[in-house]
Amino acid sequence: MTAVFIISAPSGSGKSTLVNEVRQIVPGLDFSISYTTRPPRGSEQNGREYFFVPRAEFQEMIRRDQFLEHAEVFGNYYGTARRFLREAEEHGHDLLLDIDVQGAEQIKQRLPEAASIFVLPPDRTTLERRLRNRSQDSEEVIQLRLVTASREIENYSKYDYILVNDRLEESIEALKAILLAERLKRSGAGTMSAEKNTILAEAERHRLNNVRERLQPILDSFRKRGPQS
Repeated sequence: MTAVFIISAPSGSGKSTLVNEVRQIVPGLDFSISYTTRPPRGSEQNGREYFFVPRAEFQEMIRRDQFLEHAEVFGNYYGTARRFLREAEEHGHDLLLDIDVQGAEQIKQRLPEAASIFVLPPDRTTLERRLRNRSQDSEEVIQLRLVTASREIENYSKYDYILVNDRLEESIEALKAILLAERLKRSGAGTMSAEKNTILAEAERHRLNNVRERLQPILDSFRKRGPQS
């Protein structure tokens, strides 16, 4: 049975880097490339980062019920096509969805068994620095992203796992463990080797209930300044 993994994060949290890295080390993992009506940025290519389509085409896909989820963000549509789940099932693969909070909620309603992961920056200051270092957004957009991040982060409790992306290599290993642990649970695991137990233990460290204490200062850093940004 195909496992569906949802990964969400505020813009600038390093989610795309994590996803790109883990896709290279976890076999049998398909990735859904979202459709969007926004124009390409920089070196982005159609069919690589996104499928860039006109607004009218996206709306027609909505009308035909071709999306598992879709949402409007910063004035542009983003959506996950149903066909990616169908293709993953045909190949016996699992499916990783890189989607925002709105989309994650829709997927959970349709596929309650999906495992969800929320990636957080270590604090608001770090997120702001990362957004500025990307040098692709205006000051107005950066401030809007920070305000949006403050709102998105308040949804953390809806996710199964929380991953604080402080040190990249550790975060990659943590995300890998979460994906593999969910596979083990779905497969029945069989005889538990030391390696399997290590994977399960690492994933469990990032379960929502096991990270609440660590989350408090992160949440506070956004609550203090988020609404005024």
